[in-house]
Amino acid sequence: MKIEAEKLEAKKSEKVQKYRSDRIRDHLANERTYLAWMRSGIALMGFGVLIVRLRIIRPPLAPQPPGNGWKLGLAFALVGVLTVLLSTQHYFAVRRDIDEDTYQPPDRWIILASLAVALLGIGVIYYVFTVPLDYLQTFMLE
Repeated sequence: MKIEAEKLEAKKSEKVQKYRSDRIRDHLANERTYLAWMRSGIALMGFGVLIVRLRIIRPPLAPQPPGNGWKLGLAFALVGVLTVLLSTQHYFAVRRDIDEDTYQPPDRWIILASLAVALLGIGVIYYVFTVPLDYLQTFMLE
């Protein structure tokens, strides 16, 4: 009987430990971070689609060869999808670490995300400055 009472008390204290207000704040912060990563992934995918669509839809301008714009758009879309997948995995890993009280900030994810966005930014700058100006100034009048 005494053992059962101790087990019940241990279970009760575990529940109290699990639902402490600081732990709840940590979980809510983790969820906000996850949602921010999701918005970033969606924005990257949208920007990739925008790059591809702007390259294809150019009715008043002189005909252009397709070029490599679709590759840059595809890279943005793939990085966006990868961001969504990795952020979901990271959310659950952080959630588990918060519950186990073993969370450590991950430097590698910050470095990886910064590197991916920097490379995409360099790709956009390269793409913008390599578009021939002749195509932008020649109009077809109908």
